[in-house]
Amino acid sequence: MKTTVTTRKATLHPTFHQRAEKKLAKLDKFFENNATAVITVSQEKNRQRVEIMIHNSGMFFRAEETAEDAVETIDKLVEVLLRQIRRNKTRLEKRMHSGAFLGELPWDESETDESDYRVVRTKKFAVKPMDIEEAILQMNLIGHQFYMFRNMDTGEINVVYARHNGDYGLLEPNT
Repeated sequence: MKTTVTTRKATLHPTFHQRAEKKLAKLDKFFENNATAVITVSQEKNRQRVEIMIHNSGMFFRAEETAEDAVETIDKLVEVLLRQIRRNKTRLEKRMHSGAFLGELPWDESETDESDYRVVRTKKFAVKPMDIEEAILQMNLIGHQFYMFRNMDTGEINVVYARHNGDYGLLEPNT
């Protein structure tokens, strides 16, 4: 797995890179050789926010944690990623590295949940053209964390969402 570390207003301990690669090596057996892991470390006041995003064959795995020391956070994030894989093991077997789930697994087989996803509610609504600012306003007015709309500039369906740090994000289709 190719690992890239990016820092934003943060200085890292010299052992951070080695520790991150060593811990992420636990996940190598689940992913193909061309998988990429991007680790982003940001300084926020007196704490560091560490995010790991792994991209493998069109699938994304993401974990984020905030703590005083980024080096200690890597252990927690790898455990979060392992839980994500464990929770979705049966669905992921088709897409992951062949043989990824053979041999010893880092969890008890009885813990896996093999139930299907349940859709408990379906909503249909008109998707009217609007600009991004209006979509954010609508999202805030209804009190949701995301809002789907038709972008009046591009004509495409987009989604705006509220990020953890109070900013907003925009999801656009890749055409």
